[in-house]
Amino acid sequence: MSALVDILCITAHPDDVEISMAGAVLHHRALGHTVGLVELTAGELGTRGTPEIRKREADAAMAILGASFRYQLGLADGFFRADEASLLKVVQAVRAHRPKVVLTNAVRDRHPDHGRGGALVTEACFLSGLRRISTSHDGREQEAWRPTSVFHAVQDHWIDPDLIIDVTPYWSGKEAALRCFASQFYDPNSTEPSSPISNSDFLPFLEARARQMGRYIGVTYGEGFTVARPPGVKDLLDLG
Repeated sequence: MSALVDILCITAHPDDVEISMAGAVLHHRALGHTVGLVELTAGELGTRGTPEIRKREADAAMAILGASFRYQLGLADGFFRADEASLLKVVQAVRAHRPKVVLTNAVRDRHPDHGRGGALVTEACFLSGLRRISTSHDGREQEAWRPTSVFHAVQDHWIDPDLIIDVTPYWSGKEAALRCFASQFYDPNSTEPSSPISNSDFLPFLEARARQMGRYIGVTYGEGFTVARPPGVKDLLDLG
């Protein structure tokens, strides 16, 4: 998979994108930008469902989000670390797709994979720009590439955002993408164990969080992000 995209979402699990940044994806797709989705793991340790079910759900959500592709890097759910092999897999993905912007997991969160995944992706984005690190893809040597910006989502735990994107026009699309993950969210007929995200309060919580973010910028729904480094601004009057 070597399609070039403007924005690459690299997250720990299937459904991380839908939970924390689907509105941003839909917003930027509407602006004409291309988006790709990459997961570090298959979410194989998830309380509900199976990796195969989640893969089908993820593919259905990808179609709603209008992403160019979606695939997994095969790191171990719950046990991946920022070792050389894991970092190089992410470097290969970044160099293959050459995004200007990378969206990734929160810098810290309830699930330790989120903070660890976000840190791994940020480090890999830096390493990807070092020309003396050799990687190949589809049998070809890859050129160094460093994204201009890396943004971290705000997920389960509250983190003060550095920026907020108005996703009000895309809220129904985000909900539709979330509903693709039927195995993970509230189902009164399910016989599987409950999890923090299968609780009946979780989806209302996500909406309340989005409304809280939106309130900061005077809109109905927002998605917040923190920055790996401060972004450059050409005109202060462009800021809302």
